[in-house]
Amino acid sequence: MRYRITHRTEYGYSEAVPICHNALRLTPRDLPNQHRESFVFKINPEPSILSSRIDTFGNEVTYFSIEYGYTKMRIETVSVMDRRPSPKIDADTSAPWESVVAKIREGELKRKLEVVQFRYDSPLVTTFDEMREYALVSFTPGRPIVAAAKDLMSRIYTDFKYDTQATTVETSVQEAFALKKGVCQDLAHIMIGCFRSLGLASRYVSGYLRTIPAEGKDRLIGADASHAWASLYCDNLGWFDLDPTNDVVPSEDHITLIWGRDYQDVTPVRGLYVGGGQHTMGVSVDVAPLDELPALKPSVA
Repeated sequence: MRYRITHRTEYGYSEAVPICHNALRLTPRDLPNQHRESFVFKINPEPSILSSRIDTFGNEVTYFSIEYGYTKMRIETVSVMDRRPSPKIDADTSAPWESVVAKIREGELKRKLEVVQFRYDSPLVTTFDEMREYALVSFTPGRPIVAAAKDLMSRIYTDFKYDTQATTVETSVQEAFALKKGVCQDLAHIMIGCFRSLGLASRYVSGYLRTIPAEGKDRLIGADASHAWASLYCDNLGWFDLDPTNDVVPSEDHITLIWGRDYQDVTPVRGLYVGGGQHTMGVSVDVAPLDELPALKPSVA
């Protein structure tokens, strides 16, 4: 499936901002099951300074500064992605989960920093005993790692309520776990914490999710969403993605943007500015299959 993805962030300020510095993590990754055919971004007003680098997780980060007064700022990225189906994995023939833990603990993977760095607590995902006990219900002795992970995903989907009003970006994983409520960020953090509490390596994936309108309804431009899910290291199977918010194994409707240890590592736009008074922010995301573009109708405000 080929998509055109438009991600737009707009800021408004009641007073002029004389200077700002920002870091963007909005460039989709090239992966075995997804190819980035093109990527362009527009920043208005035009940056005074612009540069980019690859961070420790392999994500592209764009830095920019605006060093003259402005009251509005708009950041827009447009990507064309070719997303192929994820390979099918037989959950019941995957390795016992304890064997994966043992390999990590015994040091066989210590030279593979991309795995080991996702094994430990991170700023937004700290593990605790109750989380481990919850995970062990799915991770019974000798159970295949993928089968156990999928069972945990289904339990989180059932036991936790998706609620956009229950948490904020500052809510800790302990608070979300106690509330049994949250958004995709919280559910991904909880799942990652469960994996890490057992000694497994798990990372936070930020991406996009194609939404499908109800039968007979038009697709609304800008009504799609940024999304988050978890990825578990499964030894010889590599990384296996799981979406606890929807109880699905991500495939063609999920497009990976970037990944890190938790949300703090993948914040799409992070920066600082001077002045500005009161401010507003708006975000819209559009994930459009290219074969549907001629039929798109704009949403009505």
